[in-house]
Amino acid sequence: MEKKELQKKLDPMTYHVTQEQGTEPAFTGKYWKEHANGSYYCSVCGQKLFESGTKFDSGTGWPSFDKAVAGSVKIRQDERYGMKRTEVSCSKCGAHLGHLFEDGPTETTGQRFCINSCSLDLKEKSKK
Repeated sequence: MEKKELQKKLDPMTYHVTQEQGTEPAFTGKYWKEHANGSYYCSVCGQKLFESGTKFDSGTGWPSFDKAVAGSVKIRQDERYGMKRTEVSCSKCGAHLGHLFEDGPTETTGQRFCINSCSLDLKEKSKK
């Protein structure tokens, strides 16, 4: 999708985060306190990225996950702003999602995918 199309499709914050590698303010996103059962998808292209069972409260103000759906994300070194971090982006459309840190509390991976809410769409599993 071209820049002008994305600007029409996405709200200003989502565009800034996903296309300009921005960050939404902590404790403001729609999913940082979400506990629903379901799957999280890229808000730009719709690719499945995370399952709710991998989400945890990191206390940082952003949704945090200990692992991504296999093959759904790309990681690369990010040295902007004088920091060394690992950027996480959607492997399908390249949208910036957030950053990966090696300080996760789970024994499964030890990782914390710190993801901007606006880069995600939650599709809840139906309750039966």
